[in-house]
Amino acid sequence: MKKTNVKPAEGKLGVLVVGLGAVSSTFMTGVLMTRKGLAKPVGSMTQYDKIRVGKGADKKYLKYNEIVPIADLNDIVFGAWDVYPQNAYESAINCEVLKEKDINPVKDELEKIVPMKAAFDHNYAKRLDGDNVKTVKDRWDMTEQIREDIRNFKKENGVDRVVVLWAASTEVYVPVDEKVHGSLAALEAAMKADDKEHIAPSMCYAYAALTEGAPFIMGAPNTTVDIPAMWELSEKTGMPIAGKDFKTGQTLVKSGFAPIIGTRCLGLSGWFSTNILGNRDGLVLDEPANFRTKEVSKLSTLESILVPEEQPDLYTDYYHKVRINYYPPRNDNKEGWDNIDIFGWMGYPMQIKINFLCRDSILAAPLCLDLVLLSDLAARAGRHGIQRFLSFFLKSPMHDYTKGEVPVNHLFQQYVMLKNALREMGGYEADEEID
Repeated sequence: MKKTNVKPAEGKLGVLVVGLGAVSSTFMTGVLMTRKGLAKPVGSMTQYDKIRVGKGADKKYLKYNEIVPIADLNDIVFGAWDVYPQNAYESAINCEVLKEKDINPVKDELEKIVPMKAAFDHNYAKRLDGDNVKTVKDRWDMTEQIREDIRNFKKENGVDRVVVLWAASTEVYVPVDEKVHGSLAALEAAMKADDKEHIAPSMCYAYAALTEGAPFIMGAPNTTVDIPAMWELSEKTGMPIAGKDFKTGQTLVKSGFAPIIGTRCLGLSGWFSTNILGNRDGLVLDEPANFRTKEVSKLSTLESILVPEEQPDLYTDYYHKVRINYYPPRNDNKEGWDNIDIFGWMGYPMQIKINFLCRDSILAAPLCLDLVLLSDLAARAGRHGIQRFLSFFLKSPMHDYTKGEVPVNHLFQQYVMLKNALREMGGYEADEEID
């Protein structure tokens, strides 16, 4: 490893997850099984991917932990908050993502992960009805209680660093309001005034994490850290933020397939995407106000890859529709259909159909691991504010829309950004060469 200014990954890393449902319990079980040598962390870039560093005679391909100091899986300590009191073992069994035989070898460790009471507002997720919930006076009190949880977790578990990851449900859509979300002072005033309409519970988690010196990752499409007030807070605390919405199934396909159409200079008439899924996420998204949050996130992907202004002959007036349907029999096994109407030479029409039968939590778990390890790395590297290099893992990458910045949604451009951030943190030169 070259000399790097990144602080070493010494001591234990606390991973505090908001939500102990299908995604979290699958993530935790997989890490614990991998530590025992009983499973493989397939799908995790930090565990498998190799990046070229150097050129010519100096060229070599190295794993991430050979370029930068990444926390070891053995150093991770898990904690969680959830509205339901079941421990991680009970959750993993109840969610039925993994077979019992793949959970039981780490049963003892999972049983010790008992969720703390959640900071919850029923109006933000009307379909959830758990009773493991904090009693709070106002949004500021809610935030203070989460901060205390983080401090206690660090003390009780002897962890040196903490990362907070949101893997809970999608909240109802909160439009950005400049008067409340535009500055840190305004946000704090709204929290103290108990402005429930503009301050989502997820904002309280993010505020608490950053203030306690923990990076925060938004794994749902909620309006949380993608507001100027949170950018200001992350700069003030020197902590990285990342979001939003894990890029698992259909959007992963979209961000990888749309570049084929664009690179080949084919035209697009329409892209219709629909999903069925039956887990807790599907139940929450069955509520129109919650679906609206997800829809905004999913729709943003295509428009920044196939841009009408750049190729008016090819991408003007295409129709883009996204649907999610709650279908209980499928549980966590999501099915996504994409119908893509394209046109080619002289405007002649063609069609592409993609049917992805995916397992939502199996695709999300490695993203959780990568986002946690890379956010911890970013914090030790002194990186704060929006971590654009993590866009690769996210459906609706954070960006400074106040300055007209357009997010990068093109999967392979995102991959170059990821590789170059790691190269730079590892003391190597960034470059654009594709390999």
